Amino acid sequence: MPLLAANADAHDVVSNKSLVDATLPPPKNDPIRFATSGWTFLGLAELSNFDALRRRIGRAQVAQMVAEVVGRIAAALPAARLQVIGRASIEIAFDGDALAEAQDAVDQLGRLFAVPVEVAGEPHTVTMLFAVASAPLGHTAEVRLIEEAESTMEQARIEQRSVVRDLSVGSPAFDKLTLARELGEAIANREMFLHYQPKVHVRRREIASAEALVRWQHPTRGLVYPGDFIPLAEEIRQIGPLTLWTLERVIADQNIIAADGHDLTIFINISGQLLGDAAFVDRACALVRAGEAKIGFEITETSVIRDPQVAIAHLQIFADVGITIAIDDYGAGLSSLAYLKQLPARELKIDKLFVMQLTSSHRDPLIVRSTIDLAHALEMEVTAEGVETQAALALLTVMGCDMVQGYLISRPIAIDAFRKFLLEDHLELGENNVKSMFSRPASFWKSA
Repeated sequence: MPLLAANADAHDVVSNKSLVDATLPPPKNDPIRFATSGWTFLGLAELSNFDALRRRIGRAQVAQMVAEVVGRIAAALPAARLQVIGRASIEIAFDGDALAEAQDAVDQLGRLFAVPVEVAGEPHTVTMLFAVASAPLGHTAEVRLIEEAESTMEQARIEQRSVVRDLSVGSPAFDKLTLARELGEAIANREMFLHYQPKVHVRRREIASAEALVRWQHPTRGLVYPGDFIPLAEEIRQIGPLTLWTLERVIADQNIIAADGHDLTIFINISGQLLGDAAFVDRACALVRAGEAKIGFEITETSVIRDPQVAIAHLQIFADVGITIAIDDYGAGLSSLAYLKQLPARELKIDKLFVMQLTSSHRDPLIVRSTIDLAHALEMEVTAEGVETQAALALLTVMGCDMVQGYLISRPIAIDAFRKFLLEDHLELGENNVKSMFSRPASFWKSA
């Protein structure tokens, strides 16, 4: 039985004992056993040649291969806590006495996967990438550790090697004084790039739009996490140039996507600081008019509260030139009906804080359902962020949610991968319109 079919909830903790019923090849080294004090490690493992394997051996067998991979990791790291978080990604959490144990684990796993993985009696080479964020126990918040692990994996993908990051010496993203000096040159030096995360329309059963997310690949520090440089860009008044660069890049990428036959609105996030900047508003509108682009701006309610009169006036200007306005992270801040009814918004995005606990909380479903009903009453469509399980998707569908976004569909991916993602779905839907993307197995929708 494929692992992902047996575990529809991608965030269920995997039991090492009952993980897979396939016979695993014996590891070449003795299993590593970790202590329970000193350091905490959060690792990500990724099958970097997953797409090539899926094309060669098919979805069913590649799902079995993922199960074999998880089984090998479980056998090598019996004290680790494993979670399957994507069709090609596995989270590995463990503790130890020393920082060196993280590198030891990565080295051990690297040797382990030098041996081909057998599926249906056929050996297949699996290319693995490992990324580990390491911190002294009790010194780093869990959310921060997760962000650093994801950032480390981004660096591993770009450099095509496994990476271990030591947070005890500070994240390279947090040297703010140096970053402030370098941020202004980063755009000119082409260090910025974009990832795209698709949004699926539930009733139409198609990819309806996407969100563009900016990344910074620093030449010496590696990947700088957006949560570090976006607030910094606001502090040093570089958020305007950065957002205009993002808008220009999105318009160029949208033309490429349109040439592939996909008519999608692409959303970018707009800082509240820019809603009061008349020069930015004029320049952004000029770019959208010149590019004849289908663009959306995602704004938060708190950004409007800074100067409601000016912000709402500028949002109306955006709406008048055809820019779709979406209210982002609804429910995460001080949601105000007074402002909500005044905004020229056509979409409301429910914060993932409520969506990710939708099937495990008694109150969150009530909040989500009432928010959907409220948005519909105000003639807005609703997008649920952070959709990571089939159970959450099913419940949101019953509630009447219009669109969903999250790791169940895809993680943010580069433009070439996004084009391929759209092409594969277009071909399948074109061949058989009765077949819905929601009828596909959960494993198909995990991040590539």
